[in-house]
Amino acid sequence: MTGTRAVVLAAGRGSRMGSLTSDRPKCLLEAGGRTLLDRQLAALRAGGIAEVAVVTGWHAEQFATVPLPRFHNASWARSSMVDSLACAWPWLTEGPVLACYGDIVFAPADVAAIAGESGPITVAYDPCWLGQWADRFVDPLADAETFRIGDDGRITEIGGQPASVSEVRGQYLGMVRFEPDGWAAIVDALAFADARGTRRDMTGLLGWLIGNGFPDVTGFAVTGPWHEFDHATDLDAGRHVLAELDSALFPA
Repeated sequence: MTGTRAVVLAAGRGSRMGSLTSDRPKCLLEAGGRTLLDRQLAALRAGGIAEVAVVTGWHAEQFATVPLPRFHNASWARSSMVDSLACAWPWLTEGPVLACYGDIVFAPADVAAIAGESGPITVAYDPCWLGQWADRFVDPLADAETFRIGDDGRITEIGGQPASVSEVRGQYLGMVRFEPDGWAAIVDALAFADARGTRRDMTGLLGWLIGNGFPDVTGFAVTGPWHEFDHATDLDAGRHVLAELDSALFPA
């Protein structure tokens, strides 16, 4: 087992899912007889993560029977993923934490690999992102963000609006591993953003750190399968990924 803990960020409304999330957060949506959270927990545990918590917000009562430690973001409606993660402050200051957005599914092998990384901040990304984005969007660049990474594994740009595919060497998954000093750097970036009124989302803060000389934001290229479920149409677009993961995570 790795010493890394995991926190699933599930506080948001998930409004792009429409009526599907009117009474539950996205991670509790069912597809193929299982919730996204079922698959996340199975992958995290198979990847060697012994302790997993969830950050709640929208319809927090839906987690009453979920056997996980819970942190609550009472300000979920007007805050970012970073604010939700900050609710797990005790864990973030004690040791390494793998933060996972509540609307993604992923493979145990990628969990094990990124959990075993070292360094202040390690960002999971998909170098083969374009296929998934082309399946999900008429214009893949409309939803993508810039991402550049050096030969040494350090990310040199993240979070901008790309003008061409050449500016996107990979796409951020919604999974980041923080060690306590990396989280402290994010807290500093968040304070700066609040003082200046600039972006306070995850990639915006990571981009600020990189642009201001913080050298230790590294990338980890996943091999998959993985999928993001941000729109109602993703339930169909990601069906093949769910089937592939289910066959490995829940063998008959």
